[in-house]
Amino acid sequence: MHTFKSFEEILYTVNAATFADIALELFHHQAENNRVYNAYLKYLKVNPATISSLEQIPFLPVSFFKSHEVVTGKWQPEATFTSSGTTGTSTSRHLVQSLSFYQRHSERLFEGFFGPLNQFHILALLPSYLEREGSSLIYMVDYFIKQSKSEYSGFYLHNLDALVKQLELLQNSDRKVLLLGVSFALLDLAEKGQIDIRNCVVMETGGMKGRRKELIREELHAILTKQFNVPVIHSEYGMTELLSQGYSFGNGVFRLPESMKIVLKDVNDPFAAVKSGKTGVINVIDLANYYSCAFIETQDLGRMREEGSFEILGRADNSDARGCNLLVG
Repeated sequence: MHTFKSFEEILYTVNAATFADIALELFHHQAENNRVYNAYLKYLKVNPATISSLEQIPFLPVSFFKSHEVVTGKWQPEATFTSSGTTGTSTSRHLVQSLSFYQRHSERLFEGFFGPLNQFHILALLPSYLEREGSSLIYMVDYFIKQSKSEYSGFYLHNLDALVKQLELLQNSDRKVLLLGVSFALLDLAEKGQIDIRNCVVMETGGMKGRRKELIREELHAILTKQFNVPVIHSEYGMTELLSQGYSFGNGVFRLPESMKIVLKDVNDPFAAVKSGKTGVINVIDLANYYSCAFIETQDLGRMREEGSFEILGRADNSDARGCNLLVG
């Protein structure tokens, strides 16, 4: 297997033609060197040597990040990302070998979709994430804010009036403005009244985090587009357990970087594939997860669209049952 330095170079040159070969090589490396993944494959009675295509790869249920340290090889973590969780639930822990790699990788992915960070003023409305430790999103956005090199970029907690003034002030700026926020906080901002920020990129990161009644995406985006006078709401797709992000330019249709791939599996059978256009459980191959596990079965339902794009439709009702009871030593 490659060293990480050489693998990072491969990560940035991967394309549709080379993805499968690289992913398979990484699978065999992690099947041997990731204790949790290795034990899970043995539980399934899967011999890694028989896996010769992406379609055959078993995905590790994301719930294992709640109960185990999912690491490939032996190393000391530089940071630990933790999920927010809700009252009474356990949280995921993703041990990160290199925080600087995560930040640089996230920067590269964002700029691939939206352009250089130094062309943005970045205003982040992420109160639920700022109020706890270990948020991968905060690590990423804090780095983005610094890379923007804008005196106007920054975090906002509950000071919505100051945020409104800043947004209005920057409407005629020579830079683009990115308003990045968790869903419930953007709704709080919208309820203060209509704000004309038509030149702003408004991006939601999902989740009411127990603060509000859950809304379907169409309802949320309809409210925000009207109140902010913007044509579409952008979205970011990321997870504590992943080091890469996907992005939507509107209508809830996400696109992925070359280093990620979505595979849909049957809701009732995590090993059965789902055809394009049908609903299934989202499984993610994230090549950036070199030091943890690159093959993750999420708890999200989705549907594939054209050219590798996808929609997120909600949560799988039996998501916990798919993984939590398959405890490994």
